[in-house]
Amino acid sequence: MRRYGDDVLAGDWRRRKVTPEVDAEADLVVEDADSGFCGAVVGFEAGAVVLEDRHGRRRNFPLLPAAFLLDGRPVTLRRPTRAPVPAARRRTASGSIAVEGVRAQVAKASRIWVEGVHDAALVERIWGDDLRVEGVVVEPLDGIDALDAEVRDFAPGPGRRLGVLVDHLVAGSKESRIVAKVTSPHVLVTGHPYVDVWQAVKPAALGIRAWPVVPPGRPWKEGVCAALGVAEPAEMWRHILSRVDSFADVETPLINAMERLIDFVTEPA
Repeated sequence: MRRYGDDVLAGDWRRRKVTPEVDAEADLVVEDADSGFCGAVVGFEAGAVVLEDRHGRRRNFPLLPAAFLLDGRPVTLRRPTRAPVPAARRRTASGSIAVEGVRAQVAKASRIWVEGVHDAALVERIWGDDLRVEGVVVEPLDGIDALDAEVRDFAPGPGRRLGVLVDHLVAGSKESRIVAKVTSPHVLVTGHPYVDVWQAVKPAALGIRAWPVVPPGRPWKEGVCAALGVAEPAEMWRHILSRVDSFADVETPLINAMERLIDFVTEPA
């Protein structure tokens, strides 16, 4: 037996892994490997790179070796020879700053649930870009009557959070009683006061003065279609969705509810 083992110079020693260096150009999206803070390069201060996340929050990070992740791989950022010139910042339909040049993340374990396919389509129209960057999937439910049991089946936890968006979440409603049964600290249920997510779209976006008042006892969507002279709900929904371009076309309670859910499910465990 050789006392000191194999020759240390033997083998593929020339192929040691070298962390690539990348110029920190304006709008390059990277993640700080230690904190998990993800943002776009917006400048430099005191020898550190300044990153801005989708909420407009800024943090400074020193340019240390292998301190950042680009597309999930370690890189060393270096200051370009010329100062970065910030490009015109594009905003997503939700009003957040668009993250350019980054692919959608692999879906995380955390989820956002909404009451139906119309809710899911409206959320996608406004917050789809943000959710793809964060790796959060939105799943439609078939109502919330069995919400408590479905939450138990989901088995939420610190790294598996659940956000739920509920229609007509007002004091004393059937929905409020159902929601009260969900007590997990890893689940956040928010909602809006409107009878249906249709009503969360501003009437002005549809060219009407107000949503029709539907008498009690009549299905709300059918009543709206009858009042507006539309043949069937599917046709009305296509018209509604076609008139929504951004968060400016929906009511504030829906915006606030969704922003809370996104923040909750993307908070680091």
